[in-house]
Amino acid sequence: MFQKIKKRVSRIQIIAGGFFAVILIGSVLLMLPFASRDGQTTNYVDALFTATSATCVTGLVPFDTYTHWSVFGQIVILLMIQIGGIGFMTVITMATLFMRHKIGLQNRMLIMESAGTITLSGISNLVKRIIGGTAVIELIGAALLATQFIPEFGVLRGIYYSVFHSISAFCNAGFDLMGYTEPGASMMVFNDNAVVLLTLSLLIIIGGIGFFVWEDIIVCKANFKNYKIHTKLVLVVSAVLTVVSFLLFFFFEYDGAFKNMSISDKLLNAFFQSVTPRTAGFASIDMSTLSEPGSIVTIVLMFIGGSPGSTAGGVKTTTIAVILLSTIAYLQEDNNVTVFKKRIEDKMVRRASSIAFIYFSMIFASALALSWIEPIGIREVLFEVVSAVATVGLSMNVTATLSSASKVILIVLMYAGRIGALSFIMLLTKRNKTAILKRPTGKIMIG
Repeated sequence: MFQKIKKRVSRIQIIAGGFFAVILIGSVLLMLPFASRDGQTTNYVDALFTATSATCVTGLVPFDTYTHWSVFGQIVILLMIQIGGIGFMTVITMATLFMRHKIGLQNRMLIMESAGTITLSGISNLVKRIIGGTAVIELIGAALLATQFIPEFGVLRGIYYSVFHSISAFCNAGFDLMGYTEPGASMMVFNDNAVVLLTLSLLIIIGGIGFFVWEDIIVCKANFKNYKIHTKLVLVVSAVLTVVSFLLFFFFEYDGAFKNMSISDKLLNAFFQSVTPRTAGFASIDMSTLSEPGSIVTIVLMFIGGSPGSTAGGVKTTTIAVILLSTIAYLQEDNNVTVFKKRIEDKMVRRASSIAFIYFSMIFASALALSWIEPIGIREVLFEVVSAVATVGLSMNVTATLSSASKVILIVLMYAGRIGALSFIMLLTKRNKTAILKRPTGKIMIG
C-alpha cells in the first residue's frame, strides 16, 4: 500500500499527510454552496478552519455549526470528526482488511504509530477492536442521549442529534448542533440535565484514555495489578485530575459561573467542567463567565489533555506524570525514575521534557502573535491558543471575531496538536544520524 519506509520520520509524514489530505478534501466540500444553510459559498479560510477543527477533533468554529451549515455540511463535518478521532491509518487499515489484503510490516508500524500502541503483535485484531468498540460505545451513547433528545426534537431529528453528539463526544471533538436556541449555546441548554451531561462525560472519558488502555482493560478485566504500567499511570493520573479539578471548580465557581444553579446542578456542572477541557470542548456554561482561578484551572486541564493513542489532544497525562516523577526522583537524589516498581527509560524522560517544551514554545509564540494582531485580553488569547494546540475547542467567544491571519495561526496549531507537536517539529526539521563517537562531558550550571 505504501512505499517502503526506512525511517521513523517517513511514517510520521504518511500519517501527517493523511490528515492533511482529509482536511483539504473536507475544506473543498464545505465550500460548496449546498454545504451552507443559506446556499452561499463559504470563504475558504473559514471552510479550511472548520475542516481542520473537525479532522483534528478540536471544536473551535468560525460559525455556529447549526446555524451556518446545512445537513450536508454537518454530515461532512461528522465524517471528518470520525476519521480524525479513530485515526486516518486505522480507517485505511480497516479498508485493507475488508478487501482481504494482508497488512505488511511497514503498515503495521504505521498503525502502531497512529493508534498509540507499543507492540506490533495483534495489530489486525487491535484495529478490528478499535472500530468495533468505537461503534458499540457510540451507539450506546446515542441510545442514552436519544432518551432526552427524541422527546425534545422528535424522532428523526432526535436520533440525528443523538448520533452526532455521541460521535462528537467520543472523538473529543466538541462540535454541537445546539445553536437552534442561540448561536454558540453548546450544552448550556442542557446544563441541568444529568443524563445528557453524564453521558457526554463518560463518552469523553472513554475516548480520552486511549485505545491501548482499552485493550489492556478488556484483557485484564478489573484486575488493576495485572494492568500494564502505561494503563495504571493513565487511569491514576486521569482520576486524580478529574477529582481535584472537580473540587476546584465547585469551590471557585460556586458563586461565580454556577451562581444561579441549585446545589445538585453545581455538582453536575463542576464534574462536567472537570472532564470537558480534556479535551472535548463542550460547554455547559459560558466560558467568558469563569472566574480568574477557574480560567487558570481550565487552561491547565486543556494543556494536559487526554492520554496517548486516544481521541484527545494536549501534552498527554503520561507526559506530565513522567515529568513530575522525574522531578521527584531528582529531589530525592535518585538516578532512576520509577513508578509502580518499574523504571522509566531515560529516553522517555527526555521525550516527555521535549514535548512539554515544544508545546510551551508554540503556545508562547502563538499567544504573542495573536496579542499583537487582535485587540483582545491575554486571558482570552491564552485560552484560544491552548484550546487550539491541545485540540480542545473551548473558547471565550472570540473565535468568530478573529482575523484571517489569526485563524491561519490556529489552523497550524490544531494540525500540530492532532499529529503531535513533537511529530510536527520533526516534519519541519532534518534529522541527522547520531554520531557514534561519544563526546567528552562538558559542565554547565543549571538553576
